[in-house]
Amino acid sequence: MKRLIGAGLAVVLVPVLLLSMLVAVLFGSEDEAQAAPPGGQPGVVCTTAPASGSGGSAGSTTGQDVAGFSGDQLDNAAVIVGQGKALGVPERGWVVAVATAMQESTLRTLNYGDTMANGQMSSSRGLFQQLDAWGPLADRLDPAKSAAMFYTGGQAGQPGLLDIPGWEQLPVTVAAQRVQQSETPDAYAKWEQPANQVVGAVEGRTCTTTPAAGAAGGTSISLPSNPRAETVINRALSQLGVTYSWGGGDANGPTLGIHDGGVADAHGDYAKVGFDCSGLALYAYAGIGVAVPHQTQAIWAAFPHLTDRTTLQPGDLLLYSSNGAANGIHHVGIYLGDDRMVEAPQSGDVVKISSGIWGGNRGAEFIGAVRPGA
Repeated sequence: MKRLIGAGLAVVLVPVLLLSMLVAVLFGSEDEAQAAPPGGQPGVVCTTAPASGSGGSAGSTTGQDVAGFSGDQLDNAAVIVGQGKALGVPERGWVVAVATAMQESTLRTLNYGDTMANGQMSSSRGLFQQLDAWGPLADRLDPAKSAAMFYTGGQAGQPGLLDIPGWEQLPVTVAAQRVQQSETPDAYAKWEQPANQVVGAVEGRTCTTTPAAGAAGGTSISLPSNPRAETVINRALSQLGVTYSWGGGDANGPTLGIHDGGVADAHGDYAKVGFDCSGLALYAYAGIGVAVPHQTQAIWAAFPHLTDRTTLQPGDLLLYSSNGAANGIHHVGIYLGDDRMVEAPQSGDVVKISSGIWGGNRGAEFIGAVRPGA
């Protein structure tokens, strides 16, 4: 579906990850980061206190300004939340739906689509910019009916959010994309925190984000003495649970993978939005303006080598070789200390925190590390 990036906001907010936590000092400290134990689900953690300036109930938000949205925009958000409640959709789904409508229409019921390459207007309409095949125009222009379709699917069999396997564990941008099938699949990520705020406002509550969880659960770190290092690791940890996709990932987040002619193709990575191992490293370091190549052997060649494990610091990129030489390097992970790293391991897996990295075959394949931006 075409994107409508109209007169909306230029707000780009990195999601705030508040689940406890790693404590570390990166690039110059001997303390190691400690990963939080497994547990928790992605979603919205809300207090019962009304949001600042809130009327305390859905539909009473007209005239307020929440995360840059006000008036009928908040009324439409309240309708989206109300439909989610009526359909039994968990709060996480409300956030996905509101974030999607923020990107598609800036929470306005638009009776027009964008202009296509052939000069014609797209048939997409409404809060979610649903195409003709999703349903009658009147339904797509009805906030309640269009929201219900986002959750349950279109009239021509298009899957809704509730049809997406495991949607609750997916990042907002991935869950939204699997419904919308957008030409700009990464566009939804920036709306997660504003969506949390708006959902909190129309619910009369203040809400905060918890991340999509991988095998080790959602985590983040606080490094007041080294904010650049904090950014690197937290950008990687913010992607826990994102699908592995060979060739996927860039400086802005997960992307479609590419064909490899082998194992990754057998897993359909070319049709998945996600990261491979070097794509995750690239994304993490882009947060501090350091360019990391999207290829493991090129990463090894680009930076000075650290081969003594006792000198490693959380945030270093760990490289693994199948033959002990540079031409056998095939994997990279981001060191967390304490025998752990965050990585995008392989096809069929997700971004996760792995433990016991110095033992077994993995320990034997470790060839060294690099410290970009040191």
